Amino acid sequence: QVQLVESGGGLVQAGDSLRLSCAVSGRTFSSVAMGWFRQAPGKEREFVATISWNGDSTYYAESVKGRFTISRDNAKNTVYLQMNGVKPEDTAVYYCAASRWAGARLAQSYNTWGQGTQVTVSS
Repeated sequence: QVQLVESGGGLVQAGDSLRLSCAVSGRTFSSVAMGWFRQAPGKEREFVATISWNGDSTYYAESVKGRFTISRDNAKNTVYLQMNGVKPEDTAVYYCAASRWAGARLAQSYNTWGQGTQVTVSS
């Protein structure tokens, strides 16, 4: 069974950089698409970024495009989210998730989720 464990969250100041990691257990990692979502207090979970199984295709939410970069290392079974120029509105719990479909932006397209890591951006 595939398990996802996020790490790298924390408290940062606006304008700082942060890199989230998602370690994936299971032999199917290199064949699944991976995504990052986030959920702020009182808000619905929203799509942040996704990457195809081989890393050739990536998609981003408009709110993070140009600031965040998703990448993966299939040899390490890890997917990353590099967050540059963070803003207070980026404050949320960040989740990584696995999907059978590349380019998926809807949460229901992802069938395995991590427990989340908190990112707090102070102004």
